[in-house]
Amino acid sequence: MRVIAHGGAGGRPDEPAPRQATLDEATRRGVDADTPLDAVETALGVLESDPRFNAGVGGAVQSDGVVRTDAGVMTSDREIGAACSMSGVERAASVARVVHSETPHVFVSGEHAVDLASEFGIETDVDLLTDETREGYEEEDPPRGGPREHLDWLATRFGSGDDQAGERSKDEAPDHDTVGTVATDGETFAAATSTGGRSFALAGRVGDVPQVGSGFFCTAAGGASATGAGEDIARVTLSRRAVGYLDDGLGAQAAAERAIDEFEDITGSGAGVIVLGEDEAGSAFNTDGMQTSIGYK
Repeated sequence: MRVIAHGGAGGRPDEPAPRQATLDEATRRGVDADTPLDAVETALGVLESDPRFNAGVGGAVQSDGVVRTDAGVMTSDREIGAACSMSGVERAASVARVVHSETPHVFVSGEHAVDLASEFGIETDVDLLTDETREGYEEEDPPRGGPREHLDWLATRFGSGDDQAGERSKDEAPDHDTVGTVATDGETFAAATSTGGRSFALAGRVGDVPQVGSGFFCTAAGGASATGAGEDIARVTLSRRAVGYLDDGLGAQAAAERAIDEFEDITGSGAGVIVLGEDEAGSAFNTDGMQTSIGYK
């Protein structure tokens, strides 16, 4: 099994070493899995449990003070599973796998996705807030009214495109540490991405991560997982673009680099992507940093 994982594209983390150790542990566990689908779910489960990343516990807080998780998974037979806007669900990638493997659908959302998780033994009602994320939200004088008030409030906090900090400085912007992984056993591939979204987004906002072709994509040629400015990633379907270059015969590193170059040319925004092909793994980003890990045996 070969596995590549990322911990999100954005600013350089204050403490990169423990984050890297968690990424390395995720890929180590992934390579011991029986199938590529098992591998990506296992690896993401490690990352979703670590509050240093924006997935599961410690995920981004939306405008109403709630952490809602999203995830998507795809295998090289083009089977897809995605789930979004789940409050109290740490293992979002496991829910996406349930949609992939146990339902005739490709996408389930909100409370119904939470109910589905519970039905298949995935823990719900998990407190996904940490002391840091709870305090950070309360310090922003959060809105108490309806969606219009929330939109006025987030206008100076959410930002768009490359200006993800809104009117705040980039040092004050929350990390965008979405996690993703791609795995292969030499015959088939699986790609998956998981996130808590973006801090201070409108309650119920869903970004690129669970959208097939945007946050994740997979074919017989390989797979990709993206991270970064979610609205712009969705606008250019970044993961599908990267895998398309694998389909055209490029290697994984060249495919990742070309996809990010085109993404920046089109949007001017920041993002990163990991790509795994038949012969190699690749990664590229145009932000200040993106940690990755590769495991194989």
